[in-house]
Parts: sequence; C-alpha cells; structure tokens
Amino acid sequence: MLATVFLILIMLSPAIALGAGAPGPIVTCGNEGQPACTICDIATLAQNILNGGIYIAVFLSATLFAWAGWKYVTAAGGSDVSSARSIFTNVAIGLILILAAWLIINTIMVTLVKGSPSLLMPWNTIC
Repeated sequence: MLATVFLILIMLSPAIALGAGAPGPIVTCGNEGQPACTICDIATLAQNILNGGIYIAVFLSATLFAWAGWKYVTAAGGSDVSSARSIFTNVAIGLILILAAWLIINTIMVTLVKGSPSLLMPWNTIC
C-alpha cells in the first residue's frame, strides 16, 4: 500500500511541479513587465476566476469519486457501502450543479456582451 502511494506521488511529481494543466494567473495585468490594468481587464479577471473555480471543482470531484470508489471496493458488503453511495451521489449532484451554473452564467454573459448567444467565443474579449 505504501509503495503504491509512493509510486503514484513519483509519477505525479513532474505535473505538480510544472503546474501541468493548471489555469494561468488570475490577474494578468499590473505585474512587473505587464501593462497597467484597465477597465477591460475586469472581464478577463472574472473569466480567470470562473476557470480556476471550475478547475478546482473538477479536481476535487475526481478525488472524491476515487475515495468513494475505494470505500465501495473495500466495504465488502458492510455498512460503508451506503456511505460510498452517498458520497457518489453528493459529488455527482454537486458537480452537475457547478457545471450547470457555469453554463448559465456563460450564456448570460455572452448574450449580454455580444448580443447573440454565440458560445464559440469567450465573452471576456469585449475590448
């Protein structure tokens, strides 16, 4: 068991160290070597916060699905089966709610900013 955890950590360490798949910086202006912030950067900030939140939610839900699966496999018909099913159900409902909320917000923002619900281009490109 300990060897498996150690092996997984070794395999994931390059991705963690390099930030593979992680969203970019939240604030993209006003730092050293970058231009000063303008009013247009507020939309970019909002988009970056939403993307970061979705990234964290998907990562946590995958972790909780794995944990519930582990509990389900190791329960052997005991009382942990109902606990694992409860975790599966709650995580699935939570993930669906988060992604549906993102879809609703994105559709509203695209409609308000662009005037037509064209989901192909992000709404934070108004400037």
